[in-house]
Amino acid sequence: MAFLRNFLHEFKQFAVRGNAIDLAVGIVIGSSFTKIVNSIVDKVINPIAAYLTGYTDLSTIGIPLPALLGKKAPEIAVGSVLQSILEFVIVALVLFLVIRAMNRLNLRTPAQPAPPEDVRLLREIRDLLAQGSAK
Repeated sequence: MAFLRNFLHEFKQFAVRGNAIDLAVGIVIGSSFTKIVNSIVDKVINPIAAYLTGYTDLSTIGIPLPALLGKKAPEIAVGSVLQSILEFVIVALVLFLVIRAMNRLNLRTPAQPAPPEDVRLLREIRDLLAQGSAK
């Protein structure tokens, strides 16, 4: 029973610690953000790319090799690699554009509060002393 109580106490400390909660929030927001990026890629970018290139899926492209000993000719499937690279570049580009747009919406930095009166006075005294020693 003591083991279970200690285990639950440790779990509670872990679960309510800020890092675990921040991580959970980040994962949930990240998964939602992934849906947005994938939707932009699948519904906007890929149709445009397919229209321009004539290919909807590059994975079917291959380089045939000569047949050996009467077996079926093997093929180097460069299309799969090209498709993966293209998808990565498109997703990275869309992610960059979305984050860039979000950053531009958040340009305003909060104004810094005025320093306390004692700090302001100490700075004035420092400046006056610096001016006096410079003469």
